[in-house]
Amino acid sequence: MERASISSWHTLQYWNLIRTERLAPQKAGKTALDMDQFRMLFCTCKVPGVKKDTIRNYFKTESEGPCPSHLVVMCRGRIFTFDAVCNGEILTPPELLRQLSYVKECCDTEPEGDGVAVLTSEERTRWAKAREHLISIDPHNNTILETIQSSLFVISLDETKPYSTPENYTNMTAQTLKGDPTIRWGDKSYNSLVFSDGTLGSNCDHAPYDGMVLVSLCWYVDQQVKATQGKWKGSDAVRAMPLPEELVFTVDEKVCRDIRDAKQQYLESTQNLQVICYAFTAFGKAAIKQKKLHSDTFVQLAMQLAYYKMNKKPGSCYETATTRKFYHGRTETMRPCTQEAVSWCKAMMDPTCTDNVRRKAMQQAFSKHNKLMAEAQEGQGFDRHLLGLYLISKEEGRPTPELYMDPLYAKSGGGGNFVLSSSLVGYTTVLGAVAPMVHHGYGFFYRIRDDRIVISITAWKSCHETDAASLFNQFSSSLHEMLHLATVSQL
Repeated sequence: MERASISSWHTLQYWNLIRTERLAPQKAGKTALDMDQFRMLFCTCKVPGVKKDTIRNYFKTESEGPCPSHLVVMCRGRIFTFDAVCNGEILTPPELLRQLSYVKECCDTEPEGDGVAVLTSEERTRWAKAREHLISIDPHNNTILETIQSSLFVISLDETKPYSTPENYTNMTAQTLKGDPTIRWGDKSYNSLVFSDGTLGSNCDHAPYDGMVLVSLCWYVDQQVKATQGKWKGSDAVRAMPLPEELVFTVDEKVCRDIRDAKQQYLESTQNLQVICYAFTAFGKAAIKQKKLHSDTFVQLAMQLAYYKMNKKPGSCYETATTRKFYHGRTETMRPCTQEAVSWCKAMMDPTCTDNVRRKAMQQAFSKHNKLMAEAQEGQGFDRHLLGLYLISKEEGRPTPELYMDPLYAKSGGGGNFVLSSSLVGYTTVLGAVAPMVHHGYGFFYRIRDDRIVISITAWKSCHETDAASLFNQFSSSLHEMLHLATVSQL
């Protein structure tokens, strides 16, 4: 609980930096990046619609006016709220601890709640209809929904202890990605998960902002916690303030049935998801840089080779490219499965090929990848353009253009059909995980440190072609083979 109060306090300091417009703009080299997405980190929630969802953002900077300052705490299927600001000042860790401890004691000594939050994990149209029904039976339910939607963020008090080590984060990654659905609001822009052993996780809706925004917040909190050794050095005084208020939905038999169905659906889909998260510790960014190679490209090509070894064919691949150097830019798709990458994979698999031939093929694959990534970041990719054209045809009621109906379009990854869904989560201590885009695919997120590369891989257990652990093993051996090739080329 102490760790929850400390991390929440640092998170609130980050909110205050954004609110007072004191968060320094991020840069790529000397180019400033668009910071608009940071407005979506707090006081933001997706609201389901029968045909289309909407994003509600209640955040305002100080110069724009008042901003909601309440938190929502979820524990054992119950929901509480309290204000994180008292007399114009953010609650201190001892004050937050008092509020969180009150919630914990209520939940430990009384029955579990209805777990309405699980409805947010349901298929979107079903959740939209369930939400409409919830509002129709009692207008107070709408008030509760508004309170959750407008809250700064959700603190989820999770009773599990997902034991992890610096070499194996599997338990924690799995628990964060597919843990108790009754204590997280799936539509919320930020759920701060606190496990009972004091470890921390985050779960968010991806629609309002890109992953790197949450990484920036988590990295900030991580650095602050380390700098203070997780301790509060200030006053232990606790001001007089109202205790947290419980938010209790009015439910009927239909809502209870919807909750039961959502729990069942969640259980089936999460039990089908294989999650692993391991550290590759043989080398990292330092050794790759020494070979004058780009570490992100190095990892991407190792992933291509690993997939090729397992499947004897290339895998269509999505890698995130940021377009934040543009006004309100988000992402473009960089497609790492190039002809050059495939030619190199074939050379690596061909026992008659010499190291010299393989090395040249690898250099060509590196060059092509780096060129495409630079183009994508300059807005010169084509996936967002094609998406725009597709959406225009839909909005104007025109027939879908032939290109999108071509089976090769989907086979290449178009329309969200990439077999390998990958992203570099940066060069910090923060990592993420995502489910695969397609049934026969993988989610592949990684972070790169000077001495190691940490990877999270997901796959669907019901697909017999895929296995996350096997892909990790092939990926590790591919990294070794590549470093060997790069070393030979330097002799």
